[in-house]
Parts: sequence; structure tokens; C-alpha cells
Amino acid sequence: MNIEKTILALKKNNYEVSFFKTSEDAAQYLESRLNGECIGFGDSQTMFNMNLFDRFSSHNKVVDPKHCKAEATFRDTAIKCLTTDIFFTSVNALSETGEMVNIDGTGNRVAGSLFGHKKVYFVVSTNKIEPTLEAAIWRARNIAAPSNAKRLGIRTPCAVKGDRCYNCSSPDRICNGLLIYYKKMSNTDMEIVLIDEKLGF
Repeated sequence: MNIEKTILALKKNNYEVSFFKTSEDAAQYLESRLNGECIGFGDSQTMFNMNLFDRFSSHNKVVDPKHCKAEATFRDTAIKCLTTDIFFTSVNALSETGEMVNIDGTGNRVAGSLFGHKKVYFVVSTNKIEPTLEAAIWRARNIAAPSNAKRLGIRTPCAVKGDRCYNCSSPDRICNGLLIYYKKMSNTDMEIVLIDEKLGF
């Protein structure tokens, strides 16, 4: 894993990149940049590990499908996330050549990362770095997705066996779409917050 090479490749692909040795340093950096903002969250175990919802909620309005109000549904809350000024998510894998990969079952996470916000932050740990795009796709399908399925308690083959993607047709399948970010999307500021810890899947 070559972190410096990855950062240079991401910058070449027009992303702003901030690198931190610890998740606490990264969280403090993000808190200092956000005040009075309307922030949407895409599902991310990395962000959950960092307790970003509670940290941001003290001085921002945070919309997160994981924290639906009693009268709101997941769908209603996820749709609201698409119209916030700021959007936060992670990725399942990134390559040393500067591409990022996300898998999604419902589509709210990848939709929010592509369009409609003033700025998108990708909070990513270095354990997700792979040498090539092909290896990053393999990681997303065979490591990240089975781990997430197991976390969610669903009964897909990958969750039950926990070893790889079985390309199943289960109604509970969480890998219905795969998105490759080749470059930064036009007309939206995007920042990669890269953390040298093992976080998420």
C-alpha cells in the first residue's frame, strides 16, 4: 500500500485531499470547518466509528437515515439527504491510481455522492487502498460488501459464509449497483479525508 502515491493520484483526479494519522485528528478538522450547515449522511461504518453524527449535530443540522425521527421513514430521510448543502459518505475501496469504488443496495449513498450539494466529503481509511482499480473492485465485492451484509444481519450467502461475493439473487442483496469514481464530478467541491487507521470495512 502506497499512501503517497494514492494521494498524488487523487489530487491529479481533481480531488482535494486531507491526510490524517488518526481519526480523532480528522474529526477535529471536520468539526472546525462545519458550523451552522445542513449536512446529509450516506451509510458509512467509518463515520459511525468516528461518532461524526453526534459531533456534528451539536452545531449543525444533520440528516441521517440511521437516525430517523419517529414519524419519518428511511426513504423520506434518505431523500432529504439528497438536498443538503454538505454530504458525507465513504467508499468501499480506492486504488493507488486514484479511482474510488462504491457498492450500494438502495442507491441513496451513491446518489448523494454524485450531485446536488455544495460539497461532498469522502471519509476513507487507508485499509481500503488497493494497488489497481481491478483490485479495488474485488475488495468492494468480496470484502466490504460481505462484511456490511453480515453487520446488517441479512441472510445473503456472502453474509452467512462471510468469505466472498456469490453474485446472488437474494431480495436482501446489498450490492445492486457498483459505482466507479474515475475523476471528481464537475461543479461540486469534493474532498477526500484520508485517515491512516483501520476503520469500517
